[in-house]
Order: sequence, then C-alpha cells, then structure tokens
Amino acid sequence: MKSSTAKRHHAPLTALGAANVVWAGGFWGAELERTRTVTVPGMWASLSNPDVSPGWRNFLIAAGDAEGQHEGPPFLDGDLYKWLEAAVSLLETSPDTALEASINDIAAKIASVQRGDGYLHTPTRIAERHHEQAQPLADRFNFETYNLGHLITAGVRHHRVTGSTILLDAAERAAGFLEDLATNHKDQLARSAICPSHYMAVIELYRATGNERYLRLAESFVAVRDDFEGGDDNQDRVRVREQKVVAGHAVRANYLYAGLADLVAETGDQELTGVLERLWRDVVDAKLYITGGCGALYDGASPDGNPEQGQISRVHQAYGRPFQLPNTTAHNESCANIGMIFWSERMLALTGDAAYADVIERIAYNSLLSSISLDGTRYFYTNPLRQVRELPFPLRMPGETALRPVPEPPASDERLRAEYMSCFCCPPNIARTLAQFHERAMSTSSEGLWVHLYGSANVQVELDGRGFGLQEVSEQPWGERIDFTVTSVTDGGIPLKLRIPGWSEGATITVNGEPAAAGEPGTYATIDREWQAGDTVSLALPMPVKMVRGHRLAEEISNQVAVTRGPVVYCLESQDLPEGVLLEQIALRRGTDFTPVELDIDGRRIVALECEAVVLPPAASQGLYAEVDDAELATARVRLIPYFTWGNRGASEMSVWLPLAW
Repeated sequence: MKSSTAKRHHAPLTALGAANVVWAGGFWGAELERTRTVTVPGMWASLSNPDVSPGWRNFLIAAGDAEGQHEGPPFLDGDLYKWLEAAVSLLETSPDTALEASINDIAAKIASVQRGDGYLHTPTRIAERHHEQAQPLADRFNFETYNLGHLITAGVRHHRVTGSTILLDAAERAAGFLEDLATNHKDQLARSAICPSHYMAVIELYRATGNERYLRLAESFVAVRDDFEGGDDNQDRVRVREQKVVAGHAVRANYLYAGLADLVAETGDQELTGVLERLWRDVVDAKLYITGGCGALYDGASPDGNPEQGQISRVHQAYGRPFQLPNTTAHNESCANIGMIFWSERMLALTGDAAYADVIERIAYNSLLSSISLDGTRYFYTNPLRQVRELPFPLRMPGETALRPVPEPPASDERLRAEYMSCFCCPPNIARTLAQFHERAMSTSSEGLWVHLYGSANVQVELDGRGFGLQEVSEQPWGERIDFTVTSVTDGGIPLKLRIPGWSEGATITVNGEPAAAGEPGTYATIDREWQAGDTVSLALPMPVKMVRGHRLAEEISNQVAVTRGPVVYCLESQDLPEGVLLEQIALRRGTDFTPVELDIDGRRIVALECEAVVLPPAASQGLYAEVDDAELATARVRLIPYFTWGNRGASEMSVWLPLAW
C-alpha cells in the first residue's frame, strides 16, 4: 500500500488515510463492510450487464471488443470511473487479489480506449471507430470534462493503492488534453466545464506527481471561467471572487467550491479563502436542509440573474433564494449532498473550524445514508423531506434502467429506491464516499491528532518522531460514549483533540477516570500529556431528544418542528401510524416526552423514538381551503424513525417536519 504524496502546503490539517486509521466494527465499520460485500459488487453486476446498463459495454464497443452503438447518457463514463474509484478504495482497507486483478483489467481496457491526445469519451470514440463524424465538446451537456475529471481522480487513487501506472498515465494524458483546451481553446473549455470534477482532479494529480504543471492548470481553469459569460446554473455568470451567494445547480456549485478550496490549500490565497467561507455560510445559514440536503429546486429561473426576464438564466437541481426550502418537492440530489461533504472537508483542513465537521456529520448520518437502502442495493437520486399520497403532479424520477423505456412516474407514496436508474451518477458517488469515509474521521497537524467523526477504529499515527496507537470504541450515533485506549506510545505521544459537536451540550471527558476539560460545543477539546500504553480517555456526548423549529422566513416549515437526537434527524413514516390515522393528522406538543427504543428495520439495529402525539381531526373538505374543525383533539402513541431508514419497508408516506400543537 502506497501512502499519499499529498502536499496541501497551506492546509494545516492533513486527513488520515487507511495506513493510519481503519474502521474496526461499530456503525461505520458495518457501513464499510456492506459497501465491500454488497454495494460495490452489486453495482458492477449492473454496470457490466448489458441487459441492465450499457456502462461497461460502451467501453468494450469503443475498444473494438463488441459491436453496437453507444447507449445511455453521456456522463455514464464518469459513473463507471466513480465505481472504479470505490472498488480501488476498498483495496486500501481490505486487500483482495481477485478484486485487484479485475480492477487492473478494467483499468487497462479503459486506457486502451483513450485517444493519443488524452481525450476519452465513449460516444465520440465509438463514432470514430464507425468512421462517423464526431466532434469533441460539441455540446456542453456531453459532460466530457466531468468524465475526464473522474478518470483522473480514479487514476491517481489506482496508482496510489496498486502502484500501477497504467491509469495514472491515462490521467496525465487526460490532463494534457485539458491543458491544451485551457491554452488554445478557452471558450470551448469554458462552455464545457459543466459539473467541474476536473478542478479537484488535476490538483490530486499535482499532489500525486509533484508536477506543478497541473497546479497551474487548475489556476487556468479559474481564469477561463472568469472570462466566460455564462449563467448561474453553472456558476459562471459572476467572476469567482465576486460571488456573494451560492446559486444554480447544487452539484456543480459544490464541486466548484471544493475544487477552489483544493487550490487554496496549495496556494494560500487568502482572498479566495474569504470568498469560500462567505459562500459556505450562505448555504449553511439559509439554504441547507436540516438533513444536510443541498439544492432545493427541481427547476426554475435564477432569482437574481438579470432584471430582464428574457435574460434570466435557467436553473436546475438548484439552490434557490434564502430559506426557500420546500419539503415534498425538495430535490436534494445525492451527488449535491456528497459535494457538500467534499467542500466542507476541504474547508475543515484549511481552518480547523469544527463547524465544518458538524456539517459533514449532519450530511453523513442523514442525507448521505438516506440515499442508499439499508441492505446496500438500492438508491435515491432525490432526497425529499416529505412524501405524500395522491400528489396531483408527478415528480420526475430517473428511470429504472437505461435500456428500457422510462416508466411513468410512480404515485408519490410509492417512490422507492432503485437498484439501477438511467441517471446513474449518484450510486457510484455514494459507493466511493462510503468506501473512503474513514478518511474523514481524523486529521493531524502540528497541534496533534484531531478526531472529527466518531466510530470504532484502530489508529496509528506519528508526527516528527512522536506518536501513539489508539483503539477507539464508539456507541455513536445511538449512544453517548466514545472510549479511547492507548495501545502504543512513541516518545510520549502527541496531543489528542476531540471534537465537541455543536449539537452536544454538557460533554464530559475523563482521562484514566479523572475529569478533564471538555470545552464548549462546536470546538475541539485538547488533551496534552505524556501518554502511556494503557491510558484511557472517555468522551460522553449527551444526546437529549430536541424539537427544532425553523427560521421565520422558512415558510414551508412555519409552526412545525423536527425531532433530532444527537446527529440523527428523525421522521414519521406511515407504517408507524395507528390504524385509521393519516400522516397529516399528527402533531407534537411542546415538551413532548420521547422514549428511545431499539428497533430492527431490514436487519439493521437502530434507535427509534416513541412519544404521545396529538391527533388532529381529519380535514372536513378536500378543497383548497376548509374551515377548522372544533372537535376535541385526540392523542395516539407514535414512533419516529431515523430519516435515513425511511422507505425500507415498502411504499409509505413520510415527513421530517410535523405541526406544532401549542
């Protein structure tokens, strides 16, 4: 296993990889095992089966190993690269000779399809093989730069883990193609820079190779974007340094800002750091769902793009105005939520501010895990906060397969996760994020070892000749205790910095049974001592159930509450309602007493919450408006479940926000 050569000269924190931290059971250990045994192999079974997906067959056709035409969306190449990155990441935590051999064969086939100038896009390569006219970057929505970015990222990780250069060489050739565009075809590059994975990618390539040519390439991407007159949908209407708010397509926005944060980590550009901090706060303070979901709107017009109606740019899967957070029609594409993790983890490395880790945790336990079924086989593209019956309009959903006609949208109370969907960008993104999630748990700096996210893990870390080994056992997210045992020490060890989450008040720490200062919520508590093997540190994070209300301008949740316990957001699902009671009849009173109870859903142990709820009278009329019934309110015992577990027991209605009965 090769360690990363990551530089990050201007980022004080360096994330630990698999050489230093691995999950050892617990919640995240189970997620990793499910990803290894179910999700990644199941996804390859779909991508490699031409009856389900044309994903792999497109490469075989482009290589001359099969006959046929390209099928599927133009970004499907990138989806396969993301799957490959997930598979490679699993080799870091669990070496597997058969998997590695298969990965190497796939990598060789991909490289064989690449053109000599570094261009690789299977629709174009297949057309060229058939001697048909095909112009690269003819349509910005062919996502060629997006695909090449994911190819580069996969190539860097493949080299780091296996030592093979076959995909790294392909990555460098791809970067060369992008470099030629940035130098000689700037407008063409700017028009095609949709969903800019290539920003993060070329900086990863710089870190892997040490070649400053790739750092300069990342800087040229920004210059090209700044000189292009675009729209809010791709964040290229306003020059990067002039942007005050986040607008447009949420995936594209989050990928862009993550890539810019990578650039800051290498250049130390303080002006750009300030821009990114301002934009991040714009999202978190006014546009982020309580679940961590990003991008509220299916479609619309950019609210402030231009005062002339004819010039207002279209937006799609987009951030809207501040506090514009619908629930039933919330888009919250899984890739956007993951993109917010990417952006936040880079800002955390730049600043050491626990607020970024708080957001990563919120997304991880809620909108990230809601996007995949508990058994690891099915996926959501969108992640609403409410699902209701008999919606009078269909919500667009990706089709179940790429090769069969897209079915009619299901009834709103039947929207379920799908094993395969025609727009397959989210599932492999989910897989690679979960396969690499240990990399978000801890970092090192000159100040010591920072623990951001808690789970059961084995840790070995050394800084300038000093270090220690730790065994971490965590009850999170269901229990409040996290216990560390020092297993080895080198030269007295290093300071240990434990994140006190913003949601936890009254945290306590003991060292060898003696109290230690825990600090305030939203900070890191530092324990600096001469460590000895056998030393213990116990952190307790109180997890009272809280009822949360929204901002006065968040109209769709006015006079409603959401329920949280620790980092987990809860929802009410119709399976847990008393017979004859409808979802819209349930309300909660102030001061409601919630009882945590263990529950099994689809083989997964979770902690649910039981409470006495108010049952409102059913609506007397189905009209747009109806008179309030003055019947006496009833009560009923209901159970709330973690939001990420909804939709695993068949078709249902669901809501995160519930009316408040004063």
